[in-house]
Amino acid sequence: MIRILAFVTFLLPASVHALEAEPHMTLPRMAEIVLALDPDAQISGAGFSLTIDDIPILIVTDVRANRMRAMVPIRSAETMTAEEMQRVMQANFDSALDARYAVARGQLWGVFLHPFKELERDQFISGVAQTVNVAKTYGSLYSSGAGQFGSGDSGDLQRELIERLLEKGEEI
Repeated sequence: MIRILAFVTFLLPASVHALEAEPHMTLPRMAEIVLALDPDAQISGAGFSLTIDDIPILIVTDVRANRMRAMVPIRSAETMTAEEMQRVMQANFDSALDARYAVARGQLWGVFLHPFKELERDQFISGVAQTVNVAKTYGSLYSSGAGQFGSGDSGDLQRELIERLLEKGEEI
């Protein structure tokens, strides 16, 4: 088996062998990415504040614990109904994907969590974008914009809206 794998590896184009893993994430590398996303971003130690599409984003890192999180405030959680809370939990299962809805200190947040060192540039950018999208689509599609896991409730709920509107249009 090892000989077969070695032979197959030998047959791969040189360009595949030349591919190297992306360097580990560092605070200076993250700062460079954040400033590319928003040149007016603020950097404070191991944290970043930026704005994308008028949505404020707070990024907090803990290099020693190998964690990072991007957070977007959405609304007060204290006045959410049970139905609204259930809907965000459904979205966490199937349409929020890498971003999540979370509650902390009486606030509903969109969040993206990831191990810091292993975070690649495109994962980071996608996670930030998905977090912005869950905030922007709260109350409507509850979606990160990165697709949908097919076994959840969101697809049926979104189709329900289409069917309801189609029924209203039947009278015309």
